[in-house]
Amino acid sequence: MRTACLSAFLALVLAAGLAGPVSAATANFDNATVDTMPPGWLAKITGSGEPKWSVEKDDSAPSRPFVLKQSAWTPKPSFPLCVKPDATLKDGFVEVKFKPLSGTNDQAAGLVWRYRDADNYYVVRANAMEDNVVLYKVEQGNRKALDIVGRDGGYGVKAKVPAQQWSTLRVEFVGPRFRVFLNAKEIFAVEDATFSNAGAVGLWTKADSVTLFDDFGYGGQSK
Repeated sequence: MRTACLSAFLALVLAAGLAGPVSAATANFDNATVDTMPPGWLAKITGSGEPKWSVEKDDSAPSRPFVLKQSAWTPKPSFPLCVKPDATLKDGFVEVKFKPLSGTNDQAAGLVWRYRDADNYYVVRANAMEDNVVLYKVEQGNRKALDIVGRDGGYGVKAKVPAQQWSTLRVEFVGPRFRVFLNAKEIFAVEDATFSNAGAVGLWTKADSVTLFDDFGYGGQSK
């Protein structure tokens, strides 16, 4: 575990407008045991099926030697989750490095925040099959894409998400406003107030996506 970075903008917003300490950390899975769940994480799923999250050795890892891998096939449209229940944030950020490996229906990697349970949370995901990034709310098990600020309708934004390569996905969330970044570039913002309280953070995939994750960073305030 090492310290992750708050952006200058997010640090200023949190310090100016919110009470409580600001913290940040990164989990890189290098102290975990191969072929097991990392300590302090829980495997969940929205929908049916059994996810398979495991720590694996990967020589391409941004911080070698270990990564977290989701490799189970789950029925479409099920969504495997790996949640860190001791990291509870109301406002802050979540980020991860990810590498889509394979999938015939999807090749997705996502970040979860304000997680209440497997049927209620926010998620932003990048998809290497569709070359786009979309932010959703999952409410009572139903996933809905949220409109982008300054645009009515549509479905996320087009963005190159290369398969078999590492990319970085990040979301910053303060109150009802969420800012999404892909490879350090802000690509859109969304506003929604469905889930306003603190919740857990975590990782997400879809259907038959086989995806690697490393350097999971998070930070902010829990109230």
